[in-house]
Amino acid sequence: MRLGQIIGTVVCTRKTDSLEGVKLLLLQPMDERWKPEGNPVVACDAVQAGEGDYVLWEAGREAALVLENWYNPSDATVMGIVDRDAGVLEP
Repeated sequence: MRLGQIIGTVVCTRKTDSLEGVKLLLLQPMDERWKPEGNPVVACDAVQAGEGDYVLWEAGREAALVLENWYNPSDATVMGIVDRDAGVLEP
């Protein structure tokens, strides 16, 4: 799993049927030091994350398997919300 932060939502007028009802989020990948890393990606939301939340996400085929309909084109999915970091690093 990877660390990221939700920086917005994505609105689309048409989606494939397999993603119907799935919220899309704009996610900024982060490194282990809580610093932005790379470009933002669009990710499916499986955990009701919101803007500003730190999240755990996955890419590739594993991302598609988290959603109710496994046969979908998702290449990034939010799988968890980070409540705290156990004091190791401050975001």
